[in-house]
Formats: sequence, structure tokens, C-alpha cells
Amino acid sequence: MDFFDVVTTTRAIRRYRPDPIPEDDLARIFFAASRAPSGSNSQPFHFLVLRDGPRASEARQLLGQAFRSAWAAKRADDGYDSGSGVDPTSRKSRMAASMQHFVDHIHEAPVIVLALLRHRHAAHFTEGASVYPACQNLLLAARALGYGGVLTMWHQPVAAELTDLLSIPPGVSLAATIPQAAPWATTAPSAAAPSPISSAKARGPPPPPGPNPPKRRNRLGRQRCRPSSRFTQSDRRTRQPCYRRSEQPGPPAGTPTSPRGASCCSAGRPHRAPQRR
Repeated sequence: MDFFDVVTTTRAIRRYRPDPIPEDDLARIFFAASRAPSGSNSQPFHFLVLRDGPRASEARQLLGQAFRSAWAAKRADDGYDSGSGVDPTSRKSRMAASMQHFVDHIHEAPVIVLALLRHRHAAHFTEGASVYPACQNLLLAARALGYGGVLTMWHQPVAAELTDLLSIPPGVSLAATIPQAAPWATTAPSAAAPSPISSAKARGPPPPPGPNPPKRRNRLGRQRCRPSSRFTQSDRRTRQPCYRRSEQPGPPAGTPTSPRGASCCSAGRPHRAPQRR
């Protein structure tokens, strides 16, 4: 897939097919995740994959319980069953149905990835910059291979139980839970709002630049040789201004030059001596 097709069609997938993910595809997905940046290039992130086995099955059951309780609280707090939520065709009601299906079947996803973060210092909110870019790379790589998933944080109510069950070492915490599988339906482009750059492009290109600004002149109509500095490099010590007349090809005959006899910086003409008042 084209890179921009991957970016624009990667979205939260909550309905999965039961088909397993081949080992080669998983290896490619995790290799892409490992290419993500991290603070000081320390790469403190790890991925723990839940597939089969007794401990994985128990961990899946814990996650299912935590997800269902978290969604029940969110459904009540956000009023998903009131207002337009009573209409089964409304966007609000369809979102609630999708979330309910997700939490009811989260434990059945072929692959559940637990993103782990190894703490090097005291816990700080900036540590997320060293793990969530890897999670995004994981989701993008999965989309490029035809899979989907969603990054969630609803493992937190059972984080302690998961840590003990899966023998996660001290100093390592659970940063995210990402189920992965083939999507149940065709993935459509993301419904995210357009960026300010897109809005600027819709207004049309910026106007072309105007004509070049007029050259700087002093009050006597003389053009300065160097607009960025009134004095030439050779004339810095005596602080004599360097001017030339724009209407003449050169200074008139007999024009006195500076004591150093330096040449004009741009036209190779002698400097004018300062006039005494």
C-alpha cells in the first residue's frame, strides 16, 4: 500500500475476524514498531503478545472483565443511552453498539499486544514519548499488511493482577493494550477532522510576491553600496561612509579619495572623503 493510503485509512478497529496472524506478518509488524524513536534512543519499550496458553487465557479473561466494567461506567457517564442514543440508527447509538461488541469479544482477538515501558527515572508524563510512537508504528504496519487494531488503556483496573500473572519485572509498567486481527469489514478512510493545512489549501495558493522593494537611498538621492552596512570592511577604522551616485557611471574627475585609497565595495570606485562642516 502507498504510505499515504496507510496513514489515511488507519483507524480504530473494534470488530475482528477469528483468523490467526501468521508469524511472518507478526515479525514484520514488530520490526516496524522497533524502528520508532525514543528519548535518548534508549528504546525502553517492549511488547508482550497474548496468544495461546494457560496464562494468556487467564490474562485475556482479566482484560475482558476490566474492559466491560470500564465501558459500563463510561456508557453511564457519557449518556450513551439518552438523547439521540435511543435511536438505533443514530451515530451515538451505533458507536455504543460497536463498543459493546468490542468489550464483549476483546478476549477472543487472535492477538493481544501489551505495550510495556521500562522506567529509567522517576515516573513522568513525558515517558509516553518513548513508547507511544512505537505503538503507532505497530498500528501502521498492521494496516499495511491488512490487519487492524486499537490502542486502549482499559487494562489499568487489573494492571497489578496482570503484572503478577505475567511475571512482569519491577520497574516496568503496562502502557497500552492493543488487540490485533483482520478487520471484520472493509476499512474506510478515517473520519478525523481536516487539518489546518488542508483548510489552507482549500482557500487557494498564496498570492504571488510583489515587485522587488526599491533600493535604499539617502536623503541626497545617493544609493548605498552595501545595504546591510553603511561602512566598508576597509573603512571601519576611519568610519567613513561609502556612497556612489546612482546617476553617474563613476565619480567626477578630481574627486578626493579616502586616506587609505580603498576601493568601493561593489563598483571598484574610490571612496568619497568625508565632507567637513
